[in-house]
Amino acid sequence: MASPISVERFVEELENLHQGMTKGEFKPGEYDQRLAKTLQELRERRIDGDRSEIAAALDACLERGTITDSVRDHLQTRLDLD
Repeated sequence: MASPISVERFVEELENLHQGMTKGEFKPGEYDQRLAKTLQELRERRIDGDRSEIAAALDACLERGTITDSVRDHLQTRLDLD
């Protein structure tokens, strides 16, 4: 079994997705596909952190503009943080 993904690595991936979107590197729908792939990897490998750490990381990403409210809400639902 693969090792869990750190919260820091998860945030780094979200930042990479944001940068790609900002720079126009993605075709329409590609951001969503990459985000879904990231979530699938998290389901397979798990994330190494408790709910409060993950929620705080998502809130920090929202504050920095890395993700939108709707993406944060989607991630919280998919990661069962509600």
